[in-house]
Amino acid sequence: MSAAQQIRNGLTLGVEEEYLLVHPETGEAASNPPTAYFEACKARLGGRVTPEFLRCQIEIATGICATAGDVRQELLELRGVLSEEARAHDLALMAASTHPFAPWSDQKPTRGERYETLFNDMQGAIHRMMICGTHVHVGLELEGLRIDVMNQLRYFLPHLLALSASSPFWNGQRMGMHAYRLSVFDGMPRTGIPDVINSWHDYTQLGRVLVEAGVIEDTTKIWWDIRPSDKFPTLEMRVCDVCTTVEDAVCIAAIYQCLTRQVLRLRVENKAWRLFPAFLIEQNRWLAQRMGATGELIDFGRGDTVAFAGLVEELIDMLAEDADALGCTAELEHARTIVRRGTSSQRQIETYERALEGGASNEDALRDVVQMLVRETVSGV
Repeated sequence: MSAAQQIRNGLTLGVEEEYLLVHPETGEAASNPPTAYFEACKARLGGRVTPEFLRCQIEIATGICATAGDVRQELLELRGVLSEEARAHDLALMAASTHPFAPWSDQKPTRGERYETLFNDMQGAIHRMMICGTHVHVGLELEGLRIDVMNQLRYFLPHLLALSASSPFWNGQRMGMHAYRLSVFDGMPRTGIPDVINSWHDYTQLGRVLVEAGVIEDTTKIWWDIRPSDKFPTLEMRVCDVCTTVEDAVCIAAIYQCLTRQVLRLRVENKAWRLFPAFLIEQNRWLAQRMGATGELIDFGRGDTVAFAGLVEELIDMLAEDADALGCTAELEHARTIVRRGTSSQRQIETYERALEGGASNEDALRDVVQMLVRETVSGV
């Protein structure tokens, strides 16, 4: 299938989100939630819900969606069911990439062979994986297209991370960062921005070396920020924090879908984005982790840093044609709202500082943050 055929046939979407379960009275992470909760969610949602590495986590996956609007409907349904069942089991659902104060060392791994294997293989690197992310899949039938699009979209991963930032706290401390989650995840092997890969053959060869050496079982253990999916004919974007609100998550999915379409459209015109070294993109990734949507990123073409708000305006203008074709103009333009209103990370910090100014202790201020996150997880906006 050519790029033009892929555009005509459509670019399907799928979204995975990971959430934390907390006790509504205290805000503490639910280190050992009742199995009845997972069973109830499974009974209602089937394969769209699965456990995660730690028992305090739960993961959802949408079905195959044609549009960002379809993603919205699914996420509202999935979050709604998980939250409803959580209340029935004296729990609450929280969409944030780190818990503001619960210690990772108090959490228990999920029972099961897969999780036990990870626990034994990764040791201390995975013991502290009390982090949640968002993964967005775009359907690309041709394997070569997945590699071509991946190479070009690496440049925009820091932009997507900045918009999704939701992890300013860790173990009860403000970390001075808006997306601390990746600092934890980068302790794992085979993470970060991938190098430029020349072909599907070269990609499979990379995986084959590690599989044949007995280091990994399959390429699902390659945890790059963007990768060809091992299970589906998709390109999976994995850099983002989990968005606290549904509308922010839908915006991220829409931007990723638009960027993919734009790369394919340029390919039809024999054009492409310049490919920059992973080393340079990693620097922008760090700037996004550090400052989220409040700072600057490097524009490598200009050779200078640019305010993130200005980059968002450029992104919206650049993708307007693709958003119109995909029917997601409103979802794309929601990026302006995120910048104006603030990311989840900014709102968490504001809630925390407001509580401290009102005389709350550090512990109570962090509990206020949890309550804010729980409310916004199911409000949708």
